[in-house]
Amino acid sequence: MEAAPNTPSFTTNNVRTIDELRIWHAASNEEILEPELPIVDPHHHLRDTVHGRYYLPELAADLASGHNVRATVFVDSQTMHRTDGPDLLRPVGETEFVIDHLTAAAASPVARWNACAGIVGNLDLTHGAAVRDALEAHIAAGNGRFRGIRDPLMWDGSDINYGVRRPPPDRMADPRFRAGFGELAPLGMTFDAWLFHHQIPLLTALARDFPGTTIILNHIGAPLGVGPYAGRRDEIFATWRDSLGELAHCPNVVVKLGGLGMLFFGFGFERRDPPVSSAELATAWRPYIETCIAAFGPARCMFESNFPVDKQTCSYATLWNAFKRIAAGYSAEEKTAMFSGTANRVYRLRL
Repeated sequence: MEAAPNTPSFTTNNVRTIDELRIWHAASNEEILEPELPIVDPHHHLRDTVHGRYYLPELAADLASGHNVRATVFVDSQTMHRTDGPDLLRPVGETEFVIDHLTAAAASPVARWNACAGIVGNLDLTHGAAVRDALEAHIAAGNGRFRGIRDPLMWDGSDINYGVRRPPPDRMADPRFRAGFGELAPLGMTFDAWLFHHQIPLLTALARDFPGTTIILNHIGAPLGVGPYAGRRDEIFATWRDSLGELAHCPNVVVKLGGLGMLFFGFGFERRDPPVSSAELATAWRPYIETCIAAFGPARCMFESNFPVDKQTCSYATLWNAFKRIAAGYSAEEKTAMFSGTANRVYRLRL
């Protein structure tokens, strides 16, 4: 595996604002590869943080960069929760926000890309069977677009700064969480699993115990490369690869190919000036992406942007060029699955 620079730690001090990124990315001007290849982007966020706003106008600017994006899926961003009412129902405010935002933008250019054709929201599944009412509220608010839940699972015992969501390490084994998780399949809801590489065996156990629930592994299972994991790329890769192989034996699990632009991975490309090229990204990311495809098969893989988070590494145009370079050796049928088909099927987008 080709070595890549490691960041010594992950802190918010490394994160550029949306405005800074816009200026930085202006130095990137790659020709769009395979511009006719249909893409469904199954993972992006809408949010307004101290680092800037990324709502539909900002998403539209990225979608307009040249790739043939046919639809997108909005994923839990911990944004616009209700500020009153029962705690369990407060995340429904995010689904309401997305629908209201789409309605307000209906006459804008973003409509041509079928943005937020699917919505994945948030619920605290440790409320057990009580989550059914909240799931039904999400579905009602989603205007036919609501598809599933992402409840945070990521935990690490080190001092890595991975945000305010810090569930306990045994969350997936918690009987209360499992009772809530059991409410997803009866309502046709999926579960997006966002965790770190050393937690994959716990997800495998969960997937085996709930074979009727579709689980989408986010960001290839996040093999960490910062903090205490820096400088151990080959060791971490081997551990991640073996755990991923076991998880792939669960037919109810699919994987999102992306997220490698996050600072957690420790590639260090966020410090490049001018920005990294798609060819360089393809070289660094290929071992991870190809390992996932070999384990799960193209029909259970979907490329994702994870924007605006992965904006810290590259532009939207460069990201999808990198994915297309990695996928160049696969058949037309396999590429269709990974760039649009799997996402269409799993999230029931009916495009």
